[in-house]
Amino acid sequence: MKETFQISFICVGLAITFVVQAFVLIRVRAGAASRVAEGLGKLGGCKMACLVTGRYDIIALLEAPDLKSLAETVVSKIHTIEGVERTETAIVV
Repeated sequence: MKETFQISFICVGLAITFVVQAFVLIRVRAGAASRVAEGLGKLGGCKMACLVTGRYDIIALLEAPDLKSLAETVVSKIHTIEGVERTETAIVV
């Protein structure tokens, strides 16, 4: 079985800048999904936030320059949005 992987990067002029991408699965308090998704849209690095059905209420795609910045976004920004109860982060490999 052949393994494949994805490397994400952004070209800025002649320099290549690598980014870390992650999907953040978010569970929110009842009735708060739209408000939380709106808050996610205001965060730098949040490329997409979708309301979904199932175990989680929102799945967000984040991009950050490194793992430390990604962790800071999740812990210091997403966790402080009113209505967020729990998150699970899946880093793109």
